[in-house]
Amino acid sequence: MRRDELLDAAEGLLCDQGSAALTLAAVADRAGVSKGGLLYHYGSKEALIKGMVERLIEDFDELVAAQPGETYTERYVGATMAAVRSGRLRRWAVVTSASGNLFLLAPLREAMTRWHREGLSEEPDPLASQIARLACEGLWDVASHDPGLNSEDDLQALEARLRALLASTA
Repeated sequence: MRRDELLDAAEGLLCDQGSAALTLAAVADRAGVSKGGLLYHYGSKEALIKGMVERLIEDFDELVAAQPGETYTERYVGATMAAVRSGRLRRWAVVTSASGNLFLLAPLREAMTRWHREGLSEEPDPLASQIARLACEGLWDVASHDPGLNSEDDLQALEARLRALLASTA
């Protein structure tokens, strides 16, 4: 789809050159379209950033839904580990850093609120579930700044420990 190609180009530009390089002309050039073609889909830089943020949220929601697990927190842990392993975190870091406008990040704040409250009252131990979700956020944040910090063995051990915490409260 054309919109995804444009968002990919914008994210790639952010990863390679930083937020100062994010201009509509640079994104259009990287995507191989005219600036008018880009403006057809995203009428402003803010609309482009909003599109990237919304896509990140949708991607994570889909990742959570695709994970095995009886509870939302089990699926959340699996989705976080999958995101860390796949390198998706880099996308989050660059997209969220691209916006100095809190309005553009409002959908992300709303998603974070939803992700941390979703099904919490139905969990066998809501406090253990909250601890696991917050640990995932910490891992996510650290891994976005230092992707090589944890080996696959480390990630497996962290995931096993989080899952054991959840299982011990079931």
